[in-house]
Amino acid sequence: MPADPVAITRELLRCPSVTPAEGGALSYLETTLKAAGFTVHRKVFSEPGTDDVENFYARIGTEAPHLTFAGHTDVVPTGDEKAWKHPPFGGDIDNGELYGRGAVDMKGGIGCAVAAVLDHLAAHGGRPQKGSISFLITGDEESIAVNGTPKLLQWVDGMGEKFDHCILGEPSNQEEMGDTIKIGRRGSLNGHLIVTGKQGHVAYPQRADNPVRGIVKLIDALLSEPLDAGNANFQPSNMEFVSVDVGNKTVNLIPGEARAMFNIRFNDCHTLESLKALLQQRAEKAAGGKIKFEFKFQPSNAGVFVTKPGPFTELVANAVKETTGRAPALSTTGGTSDARFITHYCPVVEFGLVGQTMHAIDERVPIADLRALTTIYRKIVDRYFG
Repeated sequence: MPADPVAITRELLRCPSVTPAEGGALSYLETTLKAAGFTVHRKVFSEPGTDDVENFYARIGTEAPHLTFAGHTDVVPTGDEKAWKHPPFGGDIDNGELYGRGAVDMKGGIGCAVAAVLDHLAAHGGRPQKGSISFLITGDEESIAVNGTPKLLQWVDGMGEKFDHCILGEPSNQEEMGDTIKIGRRGSLNGHLIVTGKQGHVAYPQRADNPVRGIVKLIDALLSEPLDAGNANFQPSNMEFVSVDVGNKTVNLIPGEARAMFNIRFNDCHTLESLKALLQQRAEKAAGGKIKFEFKFQPSNAGVFVTKPGPFTELVANAVKETTGRAPALSTTGGTSDARFITHYCPVVEFGLVGQTMHAIDERVPIADLRALTTIYRKIVDRYFG
């Protein structure tokens, strides 16, 4: 009898694993995969000033090629539970849809991957057709992503294990199943531009130096010229200033400092360091030695990555098209994901459910989508090892 992705997902949804709590989700996966012959490791990672996070690694097989399914069982908070049509941790089915926090992001994707792998193993005597299959699951993706996937990857690498390819089951599709495969993500850089002037009375501007004039000039210079023109895989990088503040509540006071906060979503024309250098260069040119300024950048682990189209992306795309009838777009849009860590160990693509209700009240997934995704994953696994 085929494994049921709906039943597996329902069990996961009934685990209140609000980040970084494990909530029973990893324990359920451990029981399920151990029964199928997987070797399972539960690893807790910590760092001063952060929450301890429990992570999960399970593998069956010892040879190459090694295909891993990655994901996270932690979920965002539910918000007002009374506003939900069905309890957020109930796993209720209503009118062909499965409700629960994490149904889309991304317990549904994990449930489908587990079902597809169990079916593949059952069809081949309880072992992979050849090679190895693993699950790399974190409880830290919806939080600060410090004690989850990056440390779990380091631990696996320290054990001498290598991945050949990875499928991350994030909700990649935009409108309907099969419309999008994520082959990369833009990087993200947050920071402040700080201009220092001299405080004074507005009636005596000659005795002061208004930093507002300087910060306006620098913002204009930083935004007036594109950071790049984009390329075949990425749209142009984009800088957005999201606040400008002088901390001034008095109309007759020239402030001594002005701050502007910004975010840049950048493509692979830049690294974090080259992008910082470019901003410094452009600001210095605009300042002309007359404006005192500095950048303060927030620590970032959100670098850019792309998995170039090739045999692996083609394999995934063909499985999607055969199942859904749609030729998926290969996209690099959207925010960040744990794929930014995985890319340092092996090529990775993201393909999961439709992201319409992720993080929303009444998060839910059509039963038909769970079954379609399981079929897609099964085709990928069979052909990868076939």
